[in-house]
Amino acid sequence: MKKTGDATVVLVGLPSVGKSTLLNRLTNAKSKVAAYQFTTLTVVPGVMEYRGARIQVLDLPGIIEGASTGRGLGKRVLSVARNADLILFIVDVFQPEAVSNILRKELRTIGIRADEHPPNVAIEKTSSGGITVSVQTKLSKMSEELAKDILRVYDINSARVILREDINDEQLVDVLLGNRMYIPSLTVMNKVDLVNAGFLNEISAKMREKFIPVSAEGDVNMTALKEEIYRRLDFIRVYMKPRGAEADMKEPLIVRNGSNILDVCNKLHRRMKDDLRYAQIWGRSVKFAGQKVGINHRLMDEDIVTLITK
Repeated sequence: MKKTGDATVVLVGLPSVGKSTLLNRLTNAKSKVAAYQFTTLTVVPGVMEYRGARIQVLDLPGIIEGASTGRGLGKRVLSVARNADLILFIVDVFQPEAVSNILRKELRTIGIRADEHPPNVAIEKTSSGGITVSVQTKLSKMSEELAKDILRVYDINSARVILREDINDEQLVDVLLGNRMYIPSLTVMNKVDLVNAGFLNEISAKMREKFIPVSAEGDVNMTALKEEIYRRLDFIRVYMKPRGAEADMKEPLIVRNGSNILDVCNKLHRRMKDDLRYAQIWGRSVKFAGQKVGINHRLMDEDIVTLITK
């Protein structure tokens, strides 16, 4: 599934939790809705337009336990989630915690680390000298000797390893494999219109993670969900100003927080960076209005940008 828009969000849930109805509420998609399992047999895309952003939302077929090992088209379906910017775990109000655990487990098995960050570890292979481990933090989960043993299992017998945080053996293996995806998630509890406030409060007290309560069928709390999706995607707005003209303050360019001038060029046109001489910035990311900056300059929310080409 080709990524489009400013970001991609995937809906992950067991069959019949209301993902298709939710997709239709969030976007202009026409996902098939029925009161039986496995209605969605292919990935159904839609586009959510909110606060100037165009967010691709993908409705994945219902995940079943064992999907990561191939059950129910599982591996093929779950692989779509590897390219997502945000995962929405859609759970049923009557089975929230158990279902959430199943979904996280299935994603983990195919290498998706929901709500984790890449371990702060550096491994530099060397031609000789054996394995040296430099520890820059207090270790409790793993010893230096265990780290060396794990590297040898992966046929690395000479390397410099820097541990900047306390990690366990699984995290070190993740670094060695280099194919793990670290993606934030948001839990959405659907069908809350079927229970009372007291029941919902009991669930909230038991859940280990925060959630957004919604009813896709009853169109309840959709605006709050859109707002939270937008917030989790960590967007900033950049206003483009053609040279010698006024800035377009009505339609911002939406980019992720931490983006630089190169990211803006790539979003506008793939060859733009080759023609760029410099950029001028008005906003909080520069010291003075109209400051000239290079391609690696990091932007801030509501910056105004003029690209000067050759």
